[in-house]
Amino acid sequence: ERKMIWEKIALLLTIIGGINWGLVGAFKFNLVDFLFSFAPIVASIIYILVGLSALYVFYAYLLR
Repeated sequence: ERKMIWEKIALLLTIIGGINWGLVGAFKFNLVDFLFSFAPIVASIIYILVGLSALYVFYAYLLR
């Protein structure tokens, strides 16, 4: 049960990261920077969490 919650959170963050990269690639628009331009540290934390989530999703779904 607890593991399932972490997997859903990681998957959600990875999807958010993918959408953000899609926006950057297609429109040169970084949604995270746009939403958190007032607090760059928050944007950095989000990037770190998205990166860690991608590693977790890679492990959980591809290496098991």
